[in-house]
Amino acid sequence: MASTVDKEFPVAGLLPKRETGAASFVTKYPEYDGRGVTIAILDTGVDPGAPGLQVTTDGQPKLVDIIDATGSGDVNTSAVVEPKDGEITGLTGRKLKIPTSWQNPTNKYHVGVKNAYELYPKGLKERIQKERREKHWDPVHRGALAEANRKLDAFDGSHPSVTKQEDKLLRDDLSAKLDILQNADKKYSDPGPVYDCVVFNDGQTWRAVVDTSESGDLATCVVMTSYRESQQYATFTCSDMLNYSVNIYDDGNILSIVTNAGAHGTHVACIAAAHFPDNPEKNGIAPGAQILAIKIGDSRLGSMETGSSLVRAMIAVIEQKADLVNFSYGEASNWPNSGRVCDIISEAVNKHNVIFVSSAGNNGPAMSTVGCPGGTTTSVIGVGAYVSPEMMTAEYSLREKLPGMAFTWSSRGPCVDGSLGVSICAPGGAITSVPNWTLRGSQLMNGTSMSSPNACGGIGLVLSGLKAEGIPYTPFSIRRGLENTALRIEKLLNFTQGYGLIQVDKAFDHIMQHADCPARNLRFHVMCNGSRGIYLRETNNVNKPSEHTVTVDPIYAEDIAPQEKIAFNLHACLTTEAPWVEVPSYLDMMNTMRSFSLRVDPRGLPEGVHYTEVCAYDVQRPQKGPLFRVPITVVKPRVLNPDTQYSVEWNESEFKPGQTKRTFMTVPPGATWAEVSMASLDKDQASKFVIHAVQVQHQSAYRNNEFYKFLSLQELGHVQHSFSVVGGLTLEFVVAKWWASLGKTKIRYTIAFHGLAPNQRTIQMHAANGIYRINVRSNLRVEDLCPSVTIKNCVQPLRPNDCKLRPLGSRDVLPNGRQIYEIVLTYNFHQSKTSEITPNCPLLSDLLYESEYESQIWLLFDGNKQYMGAGDAYPSQYTMKLDKGDYTLRLQVRHEKKELLEKLKDMVMLIDQKLSSSLTVDTYPTVAGALIGKSKFTTMSLQPGTSGSVFIPPIPDDKLPKGASLGQMLTGIATYGKGELAKGVSIKRGNEAGCEAMGRHNQGCGPDSYPFIYVLTQTPHKPHTPKAEKPKEKTKEDEFQEALRDLKINWISKLEGDSLFEEVNEKYPDHLPLHVAQMNTKESNKDRSKILPEIIQLADKVLSLIDQSAVASHIATKHDTRPDALAIKADMDKQKIYLINTMCVKGSALADRILSLRAEADKELSSSSDEENSLIQQLDEVFYDIQKWVDIEDKKVLPFTIKHAQVHGHNGRRLKSMLKLYDETRSTKDQDRKCIEVYKTLGWDHMARHAENWLPVKFPPNYIPF
Repeated sequence: MASTVDKEFPVAGLLPKRETGAASFVTKYPEYDGRGVTIAILDTGVDPGAPGLQVTTDGQPKLVDIIDATGSGDVNTSAVVEPKDGEITGLTGRKLKIPTSWQNPTNKYHVGVKNAYELYPKGLKERIQKERREKHWDPVHRGALAEANRKLDAFDGSHPSVTKQEDKLLRDDLSAKLDILQNADKKYSDPGPVYDCVVFNDGQTWRAVVDTSESGDLATCVVMTSYRESQQYATFTCSDMLNYSVNIYDDGNILSIVTNAGAHGTHVACIAAAHFPDNPEKNGIAPGAQILAIKIGDSRLGSMETGSSLVRAMIAVIEQKADLVNFSYGEASNWPNSGRVCDIISEAVNKHNVIFVSSAGNNGPAMSTVGCPGGTTTSVIGVGAYVSPEMMTAEYSLREKLPGMAFTWSSRGPCVDGSLGVSICAPGGAITSVPNWTLRGSQLMNGTSMSSPNACGGIGLVLSGLKAEGIPYTPFSIRRGLENTALRIEKLLNFTQGYGLIQVDKAFDHIMQHADCPARNLRFHVMCNGSRGIYLRETNNVNKPSEHTVTVDPIYAEDIAPQEKIAFNLHACLTTEAPWVEVPSYLDMMNTMRSFSLRVDPRGLPEGVHYTEVCAYDVQRPQKGPLFRVPITVVKPRVLNPDTQYSVEWNESEFKPGQTKRTFMTVPPGATWAEVSMASLDKDQASKFVIHAVQVQHQSAYRNNEFYKFLSLQELGHVQHSFSVVGGLTLEFVVAKWWASLGKTKIRYTIAFHGLAPNQRTIQMHAANGIYRINVRSNLRVEDLCPSVTIKNCVQPLRPNDCKLRPLGSRDVLPNGRQIYEIVLTYNFHQSKTSEITPNCPLLSDLLYESEYESQIWLLFDGNKQYMGAGDAYPSQYTMKLDKGDYTLRLQVRHEKKELLEKLKDMVMLIDQKLSSSLTVDTYPTVAGALIGKSKFTTMSLQPGTSGSVFIPPIPDDKLPKGASLGQMLTGIATYGKGELAKGVSIKRGNEAGCEAMGRHNQGCGPDSYPFIYVLTQTPHKPHTPKAEKPKEKTKEDEFQEALRDLKINWISKLEGDSLFEEVNEKYPDHLPLHVAQMNTKESNKDRSKILPEIIQLADKVLSLIDQSAVASHIATKHDTRPDALAIKADMDKQKIYLINTMCVKGSALADRILSLRAEADKELSSSSDEENSLIQQLDEVFYDIQKWVDIEDKKVLPFTIKHAQVHGHNGRRLKSMLKLYDETRSTKDQDRKCIEVYKTLGWDHMARHAENWLPVKFPPNYIPF
């Protein structure tokens, strides 16, 4: 008997609207469903074909425009061509047929090329690569491999013993074919589709076509205008299902192909405003609103935002008069509420009436983890993430229905300058539409990325109603209405929920009720001694009362009439609920800055965190709620002492789902790391926990002093972790049970502090400064000092080879005609071997929103201009493996002030190269030991309050990485502790399973790790080898004549004709260098093919002058005791080089002569001649002779080996040698084409197609644009 089936699925919980009052609002006001409101979605891009994103509730296009602000979809279409016989040649080399239906009065077409994989999101690229391999490569290649194996096996079966040279070569050829196929399969890399792009003007507007047919059949492709003109979009292929649109800029010279960098942006847009006419229960919050979709997540950077994309986005927001911005992005910033990007966001809000809503961040549960701009910028409404019981049931399928709570990972305030950080909260999860390329109609996503559009859509409903009612508003009146009507959730701190869960209906009623408030057009700029609030966290600040001056500056928008400013007068009542804060009762306000002082006395507060606010009410309208607030946070930390062994223990601590327990403690001065131990006391169930620890330092992002660990604690399991701490600062130590981990769990956990404090946190040692001394002090307890220094990277500083500064195009002009400029710095460097590198621009690194410059992005190219990768403000995220060769790095920085960019024209770029194996640096307990290299440091026990010294001598030259040179730096880590935990090794007992955290957390600095930098000095000079003295038998005249002879020989290759050679030859007929020079001159002659017999003759002459027996005898000699042994060795080595080179020249000439005879015979349809047979015999003799002196696969010999194989029709040997040669020297386009010809000759058409597909990717006409 089946159990009862509940047919009523809780659909309302999939995209929550009831909790925020949005559902009841739309029920009450069905026409105020977002109509008349435009929401700008700044994200990874929005798929115009995704379900729910076609039309609004009143039939308007849902997407008013789709813009790629990153530049990742830009195509350089500055090349202009005209058709010939109805065709143009695209930059891929394909012939593109122009349809007769096209209108183009100028008959000029802009052409460009784009690799589709540069447009694909990561997940889609991986799927298509797999599909293309399985469809186009694997079936055919497996067949070719099987055939090659069969032929080799058949040969071996018919030739049990191979003795003849011809048979050996034949077997080598068969084996080479098999090797080539096997290596090709191992190294297979799909270049992806490569599309020709065509842009033209039809007399009325610019139009663009992407040749998705990859065949030049433009008639089958979609002709599109910029999206804003006609809302057109198309799909690349039925396989990828990736929709794209275009925008055309700079008079057709830039085509922007707009795709999305991930599914995130589409999901966000659907939460805010999706409309499903046939399934209204799936609607977004504001289904009547239109969307301005702006891609700010750069596809080249894995969807990371950049400063330039954000500035371009804000320019578009202002130009297209968007009402709202949703920004579900953000990073940890080093300081709040400032920086170029934040200033432009604030300008849009304060001057252009744009309401900017942003996610607070997913980096909780510790305090002061809000991201920028959502939690750090005054003009931005930061939104935290809430999960309701209905969401738990419908979205997460929890077995139990828990009370509503904040998600464990939702970032908490306050901001480091005292601002609350989180303004409001909203449901932080939804199941709704995602892009079509995901091949799924909808998906669950959670994060403050989801709570932000939920709140933004709710605000869109409010604006829709206000516009319909004709009620004026400002971003400031909207924000006050939201905050003053939000629903406070019990048991949640203000830092978590802000002022509460957004209530759309109540906010609308509140704003309508107070629409005529004189403060409607005002924002109040509140500062407390230079900060936006009061945040007392450190011990020295909370043990005494403090006075704080608060300034309040009422600021009007620029378009407000002077009469309103003059008439403004407001009597404010100042209140606070905290008895430990004293404030004046009243503040009379007018259109000027006012100030008052308040007193905070935290001395009587218990340990923990305490929050209150000073609220200012209009005495005539107290029911309106606070006009402004002064947030005050006080942290009373626990002070540890020696009696507790500098440790804290919690026994049998019980946790419910989502429960968070915080402890604040002053880290003992001298402590450098902490060790955490956690044990489950539950023998029946496993539970998920988060350990989170944060210290706040001035002008330093919280991630710099953060430890985060998500763990699954098994039944009676035990784990230990360690992390770095800063002595003397307050540490917030948080243990939280994951919100969806059901049941109650008891655990025991401990934190203990340790300290081995070096006298300098960063060791910067110069090789020329001799022995380096470090003093290490144990401050807390007995510690074992066991120093270790390991070097892992070599850093090469680069100065730019080129610098260009210019104004940018029409997309990059701020309001009031403020032109943005770019500086592009070009750096060239060489990789001597394959290794991983990390480019780093240290002057600008780790700064994004707070940077005074708008952006920094670098693009890396190889010597053929092939795009290799990109990076931005966070260098540690962008490491790539490069092969040996030459590379070019182009760095772009932008700003509207040219003079600021000019300061960067000589800026240093660092190329951080990972060593193939780490280098251990010796350490010693004494100077004497360091000097003589004896008695290395083992272990020293330090009592509390005592110090030990560590001595590091310069690294011996023979241990330095090969190629390291003056000016470069070796970088690594120094550690001092002995135990595993001190060195950062986690210890697990039972079973601990890691899980990806919701946000990007710092997993913790090495608990006892310090940067080590070793600056290299000049490498030692190689010892000079004295030349053997010869008895002086020559006169000055003889020496002059020889010098004159050698000068003439050097000029043989520079002059035309043979007169100079004949002149010298007449006097020195057997001088070897003379004939070598003449041979090399003829070999490099542009008419070489016509003088092959002469080259062969010259090679024979050179070979006759070389005493091969003498050279062989010299090589076989182990020790030459003759007085002139050095001179003899130099002469023999030179003759060997001449010998090998001459054999290669002769062999190549013979091969080319044979091939030319065959070509002539083919024309005359005649058989092989006696001359050809004779030449083949000579060729083989050279081939076998040269192997006596050098490996046939030597780089110098490979060109000859290739031709020898070609003559004998051994295309396997030929191709294998070609691939080896080109792999070592980085192939040219012509060389790749030669390989393609051989692939076709072998019948490997699939490999030929594969190589042809790579040509436009490997050899682009230009660098891709920024």
